[in-house]
Amino acid sequence: MSTSTEKPRIGITLGDLNGVGTEVVIKALADSRLVNMITPVIYGSTRALSFYRKLMNVEDFNYSQVKAKGQLFPKTINVVNCWEDVIEITPGQPSRQSANAALMCLKKAVEEMKEGLVDALVTAPIDKNTIHSEEFPYHGHTEFFTKEFNAVESLMLLAGENLKVGLVTEHVPLRDVSSMITPERIELKIRLLEFSLKKDFNISKPKIAVLALNPHAGDNGLIGTEEQTIIKPVIDALKAKGKLIMGPFAADGFFAAGQHTKYDGILAMYHDQGLVPFKMVDFSSGVNFTAGLPIVRTSPDHGTAYGIAGKNQADESSMRQAIYLACDIVKNRQESNNNA
Repeated sequence: MSTSTEKPRIGITLGDLNGVGTEVVIKALADSRLVNMITPVIYGSTRALSFYRKLMNVEDFNYSQVKAKGQLFPKTINVVNCWEDVIEITPGQPSRQSANAALMCLKKAVEEMKEGLVDALVTAPIDKNTIHSEEFPYHGHTEFFTKEFNAVESLMLLAGENLKVGLVTEHVPLRDVSSMITPERIELKIRLLEFSLKKDFNISKPKIAVLALNPHAGDNGLIGTEEQTIIKPVIDALKAKGKLIMGPFAADGFFAAGQHTKYDGILAMYHDQGLVPFKMVDFSSGVNFTAGLPIVRTSPDHGTAYGIAGKNQADESSMRQAIYLACDIVKNRQESNNNA
């Protein structure tokens, strides 16, 4: 954004065309109040939008195709066509063709983000299985964006109205988690979480809770020693430097006792440890944010949902919140840079 008074240009990728991505994008942007706040730039296809608009029987959804790079219409929904060929759309059915289309959306969005043509990216869900290939050797969006924007490391951060949960490990088999729990990784993820809470969420002195790896936080070494030998020493060292870091907490008791309400951010050791409580508390408002990147990228906290794709049953709340959060972070980063 060139000035603080301009509307943020929010790029939105359609994701897997056979999932609910296009549906939730249409539903979210059908709210004129949102379009008045931002300049939406959809990376996908006018054909795909037309297909779902007819399928959903949505009449009041207008958009304009971007004819020349960067020449956007500030008062309407802009669409960048990312391919010319006709792609068959079969809602609910994963296909290599729809995966390739999702990848083309991502590549075009990244290209224009690097050129400064959009201020943030919001990504609709992809199918991690069908898109995985030599061209996309990643386990999801987070790794892809980390590589594309040359970040040393990033943090998968789930943000909702009540919780902000970062993950030490992300999409890895549970059997591999313990070997990835190292002092260096724990400290890095804590620092990424703290920095993001300050810069992206405007929390001046964030209070962070770190969860344990083992049941009962290792039970004094009886069930595991990672808490005593790895996690706690890192926490103690950071506390000695004035950081408001607490833990390690046994995850079950931590959430059952409502301790999560006392912290600005929570660091979980592995995927389900963080996402199960997060989705129970903040599913409808939950957003996946990639912290630690030089750019702003968010996504709804759900997958392709093939089971309801094409049935006009998908809830757009998380997509709407992902767009709102992208706007907020763009604004917070701009203010932080201006005050630096």
